[in-house]
Amino acid sequence: MVRAVTSPVCSVVHCVPCCMLRAVLHAVCSVQRQRPADEEDELSEVEPDAVPPEVREWLASTFTRQLSGGRRKNDEKPKFRSVANAIRAGIFVERIYRRLCSATFLQLPPEVSKVLKRVDCWDFDVFLLQETSNNTPLRCMSYELLNRYGLLHKFKVPPASLEAFLQQMEAGYNKFKNPYHNNVHAADVLQTMHYMLSQTGLMNWLTDIEILATLVAAMIHDYEHTGTTNNFHVMSGSDTALLYNDRAVLENHHISAAFRLLQEEGNNLVVNLSREEYREFRGLVIEMVLATDMSSHFQQIKAMKSMLLSDTSLDKSKALSLVLHCCDISHPSKDWSVHQRWTSQLLEEFFRQGDREHELGLPYSPLCDRKNTLVAESQIGFIDFIVDPSMSVCSDLLDKVTSISTNSTVSNTIAEEPSIEPGGPIRRPTRGTSEVRRPWVVCLSINKGKWKERAARDAELRQQQEEEESQLVASGEDKTEAEQPASSRQSNGGAS
Repeated sequence: MVRAVTSPVCSVVHCVPCCMLRAVLHAVCSVQRQRPADEEDELSEVEPDAVPPEVREWLASTFTRQLSGGRRKNDEKPKFRSVANAIRAGIFVERIYRRLCSATFLQLPPEVSKVLKRVDCWDFDVFLLQETSNNTPLRCMSYELLNRYGLLHKFKVPPASLEAFLQQMEAGYNKFKNPYHNNVHAADVLQTMHYMLSQTGLMNWLTDIEILATLVAAMIHDYEHTGTTNNFHVMSGSDTALLYNDRAVLENHHISAAFRLLQEEGNNLVVNLSREEYREFRGLVIEMVLATDMSSHFQQIKAMKSMLLSDTSLDKSKALSLVLHCCDISHPSKDWSVHQRWTSQLLEEFFRQGDREHELGLPYSPLCDRKNTLVAESQIGFIDFIVDPSMSVCSDLLDKVTSISTNSTVSNTIAEEPSIEPGGPIRRPTRGTSEVRRPWVVCLSINKGKWKERAARDAELRQQQEEEESQLVASGEDKTEAEQPASSRQSNGGAS
């Protein structure tokens, strides 16, 4: 059985040059002439209700052959077999168009494609992608996922605009040469969001435009990050803080700068969205990115807990905002080697801010004093009070979403049509259970255990250092006391 076509195939045909369309239709006619009259396949069995009336009418009038015995009677409807053949022709044109578009998009190197084969895994190594992609992980990850979800084709993203936008994204994330808030972090959050979408059933709950907005929000959520916190901007009175009145300073800048980039000629990858689609897209991106402001963390968690306990329906924008927030702080829930590296880079970024605060005469922000920060203890606290509770609420949310999407019928779209071409759009996953897999639970437990071991070792080292310093001080005092009588005797001797 074919899937329901929810967008007119004519929109695809209008995008194909006339000469190319004639060639395609000629090929379709040749295939039809060679096909035995009694051939049966899944398309010929499609039921009339599976195709919207306006599409069926257009297909029947455009692609079906007219009867040779004169004009069709007004009250005689075309046989559905002819409509099915027309659908076959429309899908054939659709796939030809998809191949032509795919040929003009970014071609990933083989070594990058090999790394991206594990993009569906929770333990995906984004640092390996950084190495194999020549430090363009966000560009490669963005293209891979937009293509996998069929969004490039669905929303007719211009290849040149996509490439230009992704290049500007990479440049913006590397603008301040941050150890942590950079293009690798953006690619990591984007891949984590993809896991949440594709491996938990979350995408079954969303429309195509909502999936597009979710992925783009993950892409831009820290665009042009300065490597300093909102508090630093406020305390130092930066121009950005003045512009946004000390409220979600960085988050507002990420959104504004990204949408300004989209408005520039040659960068607008959503140029073919309708006005209604663009308004929905922009509104969801704005709400999701604003929710990554850590100052709203506890309020956000509390609101989601209340929503999950109540009988009211889930607010999609708030649900997706929480998921993005959890992806943004998820590195402690990844494999130890990845988490440890992220921790080192984040603390270095904090310490650089602390150095600037010292230069400006400002008090050190928490964890920004490189001489007095307890690394292991800070991570244990981060896991216990922020990450673990957040991922727990996120898990409950995903369980509820999965139960909702399992019990409801999700309309299929052209973006979901199965494709045999490499890199074609993925199908919406179907899960046999309503329980969401939670690989982050094990990782959080392991990483917390390792930090506790390191905290114990660090405590022993600090105790040894304190004892050594005490001994040095004590020996210095003894030496001073031993020298003092001799000095006195010399003075007394000189007087005599």
